[in-house]
Amino acid sequence: MARQVLEELYRTAVAAAQPGLAIRRSLPQKPKGRTIVVGAGKASAQMARAFEEAWDGPLSGLVVTRYGYATPCDRIEIVEAAHPVPDAAGYLAARRIMEKVSGLSHDDLVVALVSGGGSALLPQPAAGMTLEDEQALNHVLLSSGAPIGVMNQIRNEVSAIKGGRLAALAMPARVATLVVSDVPGDNPALVASGPTIPMPSSRAEVRHLVSLYGIDLPQAAHD
Repeated sequence: MARQVLEELYRTAVAAAQPGLAIRRSLPQKPKGRTIVVGAGKASAQMARAFEEAWDGPLSGLVVTRYGYATPCDRIEIVEAAHPVPDAAGYLAARRIMEKVSGLSHDDLVVALVSGGGSALLPQPAAGMTLEDEQALNHVLLSSGAPIGVMNQIRNEVSAIKGGRLAALAMPARVATLVVSDVPGDNPALVASGPTIPMPSSRAEVRHLVSLYGIDLPQAAHD
């Protein structure tokens, strides 16, 4: 009996997290202006397909997912890039996503489809850093043994797109973020390092985490 209960709970939880069901239950209000869909993560292409099927108005957009994880969409462009260490394809996709949400108006809506893996799939190093620096940082973090939430807090501090910075670019447009979580506690700011959701952490706190976990950051990440 206990096994049956556990199996039923498992099936219920998996079904609830299916993009088709979860997104249909969470559609934002339609805007007067344009609807721009962006996103990143291992489930982002499935989420994009589900959003297209549920949304009965015009839309366009771009999401980036892991190589081999693409799902065909009609109106949203799907790009594949590397995970867990970012590559040039992810860097270029991130640049294009930033361009798509720039120059919008109060009447426009940005829908961000975010899932686990998005941190690596949206590489966009902060000023003074290069893609190679961000790749080196990811190598160091992946070998550090730090929890995913800690790794994403550190990534936030050295990114031009994470930590809510993508949402800031979209101002004054409204931003709706739909998240499939892969982090304990389901803090949306930690999933994919929160491109549209800022994290209330300080640089001092991040420095403490770096020291606590003995993480040897690349020199460019110290500046």
